[in-house]
Amino acid sequence: MAVPLFGAISAVAVPAATAQPALAGPATEFTVLAKDVGSIATAQQAIRAAGGTVLEINSAVGLIKASAPATGFTERVSSNRAVFGAAKAQVIGSVPKDGKKTKSDNVEKEGRGAASAKAAANQAAGMDPLDDQLWGLKSVRSDLSRTKQPGSKQVKVGVIDTGIDGTHPDIAPNFDEADSRNFVKDIPFDVNGVEVDGPCEFRGCVDPVNHDDGAHGTHVAGTIAAAANGFGISGVAPNVTLVNIRAGQDSGYFFLQPTVDALTYAGDAGIDVVNMSFYTDPWLYNCTANPADSAAEQAEQRTIIEATQRALNYAHKKGVTMVVALGNQHTDLGAPQPDTTSPDYPANTTHPRTIDNSSCLNLPVEGNHTIGVSSFGPSQKKADYSNYGTEQISVSAPGGFFRDGFGTPWYRTVENEILSAYPKNVGIVDGNIDADGNITEAGLAAGVKKATAPDGRVGYYQWLQGTSMATPHAAGVAALIVSQYGKKSHGEFGLDPDKVQRVLEGTASEIACPVPRTVDYLKEGRDATFTATCEGDPSFNGFYGHGAVDAYAAVTRGSQYLK
Repeated sequence: MAVPLFGAISAVAVPAATAQPALAGPATEFTVLAKDVGSIATAQQAIRAAGGTVLEINSAVGLIKASAPATGFTERVSSNRAVFGAAKAQVIGSVPKDGKKTKSDNVEKEGRGAASAKAAANQAAGMDPLDDQLWGLKSVRSDLSRTKQPGSKQVKVGVIDTGIDGTHPDIAPNFDEADSRNFVKDIPFDVNGVEVDGPCEFRGCVDPVNHDDGAHGTHVAGTIAAAANGFGISGVAPNVTLVNIRAGQDSGYFFLQPTVDALTYAGDAGIDVVNMSFYTDPWLYNCTANPADSAAEQAEQRTIIEATQRALNYAHKKGVTMVVALGNQHTDLGAPQPDTTSPDYPANTTHPRTIDNSSCLNLPVEGNHTIGVSSFGPSQKKADYSNYGTEQISVSAPGGFFRDGFGTPWYRTVENEILSAYPKNVGIVDGNIDADGNITEAGLAAGVKKATAPDGRVGYYQWLQGTSMATPHAAGVAALIVSQYGKKSHGEFGLDPDKVQRVLEGTASEIACPVPRTVDYLKEGRDATFTATCEGDPSFNGFYGHGAVDAYAAVTRGSQYLK
């Protein structure tokens, strides 16, 4: 858990600097990684000697947040033997210039404006009134598994995302506000004066732990554990506890310090499973020495790799099962394509890079101890956008595929995506809900749902697609596995994450590679870069891993994988 430390530090000898670069520029935040956790005190002294100020320390991995002038500091501090590396985080304050910069979610919202008559009808049937529209819930057989194991309240699932709307009627019954944390401060504008998160709605620019201005985290949380309460929708594990461990900006960016803080907090707080439907910005791939990057950018990426691996190792050692999205770049992660999107922050800094698989990592999914999840559509065809490949995949899950069912009436219909909880505040900003709480014409076209309980409670729901939507299906099954087979040890209930992974993979429903193995999406309107080849056999392959997650099999047959 990240704990700010502001006490006096005893003097530590620091090697004398020679020909140090001049410090210049506005106050900027940096993340400085100590050589190891035993070097934290010396690293703090090095930060001060280099002209910086220590702001916060994550003592679990040795990651230190500091403030210093924009230029000259990284070279100065990195010359100290107690420092592994340093990375620029963000400028502290700037003035607005033009246009809002939001991390792209074009894949996830592809189906906006394509709702069919059925989607707008809002017919009620199933375990909860809208569950008949959750094809993913049926695909993972949650409707059957809950008759055996609906999940235990003592099992905690951390959602490392943009936040959770803890007031949503389907989320509130399972939401643990006391254990929830927000490790993010809103960024109104970036270094170039481009709006990022928008105006700060709350004092100090820190949102409450039951708030979500991005909607992504609430959608994920609903799929994992929306309550089976006779209202709206239910989740894969409808009785487990949801904990908001926020590391994402409103705009969808996930930066190093909050991501590491969230992971180490999950370990310290006794979280059983975390869902990570993101990659760590600003680099799609963090490379140790990519020739297209400057020396400072290379050092930044090495710092991100090392700090992230330390945090993943820490959380795993503390008993956290980490379920991670494989990504939406329609790429074989074992043979990555050129990266034209990094760095994606601040605005207008991208440059093309050739990616060397042996020295570049997409994080966190290519980090230690992660369970990588790919996405398929209602027909079980690999979703066009989904990353794949035998190198990183573990399992597959329903994530939505708007273009699934070519040649059928359900081709390009929003019901091919995943329906889950939607914060009202975001719906209003999106123009899908009006100030009186009614769904607008745009909202109807997008298939937005509204449910009203007899006591007047109102909940909203939206359709999205992506490996971000597949991952919470797998995280929900992982939570059911802990609920079914977990035991008390040293006063805490849980299950070793390696055992959880064995059950998750062992009980997954095998899916063979398609015939032919190479699949294009040309008829669906995609270009040749989406063409993918499935390698492997039914027991394990690059499209589906060990198979599609199966909640019912996991809670009825999982014990054989614990021996």
